[in-house]
Parts: sequence; C-alpha cells; structure tokens
Amino acid sequence: MANHLKDGQTGEERAAAYLREKGYTILERNWRLSHREVDLICIRDKLIVIVEVKYRKQPCEHPEELLDYRKRRNLLQAGAAYIRQKGWERELRFDLLIVTGADWQITHIPDAIQIID
Repeated sequence: MANHLKDGQTGEERAAAYLREKGYTILERNWRLSHREVDLICIRDKLIVIVEVKYRKQPCEHPEELLDYRKRRNLLQAGAAYIRQKGWERELRFDLLIVTGADWQITHIPDAIQIID
C-alpha cells in the first residue's frame, strides 16, 4: 500500500479514537452510497454526525478549502440517505476532522458544512 494511503488510513483510525474519547459512538466507517463515501458516521446524544476525515502532512491554513462544492453536496446527500435508510428522524451535523503531521495532531471543526451555504 502506498504511504499516502497508509497515512490516510492511520489518520482515520486516530480520528475514530479521538471521537470515541469525546463521547461519540461510531456507527459506520467508510459507509458507501453508490460512488459517495462517508468516512465516519457517529452518534452523540441524539445527533447523527457525518464526519469527513482529511490527513495532511502540513497544517492547513484554510480548512474550508478541503470541502469543495462537490464534496459538500455528496456528504449532504449521503447523510440524508443514511438516516432515510435507517428510518430515523434525527438531526444531522457535518464535521471535519483534520489529522496533521507525524504527531497526528487533530483539529475538529464541528458543523463544517452548513445545510444552507
């Protein structure tokens, strides 16, 4: 496996551990809806949290640039499909977790995707 893929995979592992430490329950990892993929789907209290995980070797100055229009749209559609598939009527939140560098520093940006842009 290429190093960047290993780093991304390790970044997701670290992100999942971080969320569990913060009281989130991981419901799904790498959940797919046709060509769309959600890295992590969690629940905390009664809130479903759709999490996009990004690994970067260097700190990111503009984290909002990590979620372009297409990625935001795909995450919104996948999140809606997930709760529809489960038959749940719960509020969704979309978070971004950035895992950075060799020390695996985590930056958590809750509500990174607003429903209305």
